[in-house]
Amino acid sequence: MDFIWIIVGILLILVGIAGAIVPGIPGPIVSFFGLLVLQLRTNPAFSESLLFILGFIAIVVTILDYVVPIWGTKKFGGTKMGVRGSTIGLIVGIIGLPILGIVIGPLGIIGIILGPFVGAFIGESMAGTDSTKAWRSAIGSFIGFMAGTFMKLVYSLVVAYYFVIGLM
Repeated sequence: MDFIWIIVGILLILVGIAGAIVPGIPGPIVSFFGLLVLQLRTNPAFSESLLFILGFIAIVVTILDYVVPIWGTKKFGGTKMGVRGSTIGLIVGIIGLPILGIVIGPLGIIGIILGPFVGAFIGESMAGTDSTKAWRSAIGSFIGFMAGTFMKLVYSLVVAYYFVIGLM
């Protein structure tokens, strides 16, 4: 039975790492569940306090992932339209390029990265914001998105590290 828990845990860790990059999948939470599944083995690998701390951090990072891009957009002078445009751009970047057949490789990632940037610019432009302020808002959205992605990725990789340590 331990083998099954290990396989399920590995799958959750991998989905969590992917979710750290691909919006829509709560990467840190999924990664954390991968670690919890490893605890179902005959010999649990981690203390309850470590799991509590990592679970708390997963929740904080997930919440920050939603807050930081909005903060970045607003910090750089963006409006609600810029934030909405950034969100729509992100969705179009995720869905639009795969529909066009660009799924794998750097071009698929470009949609995820540029979508919020272009969306924030278009949102600000539609709100009547001058182009200089619209570009600043777009840059803030991009920085916020990348900061959130970085936090999620670091957390998911740390959890993957603990997972490997727990297997030893």
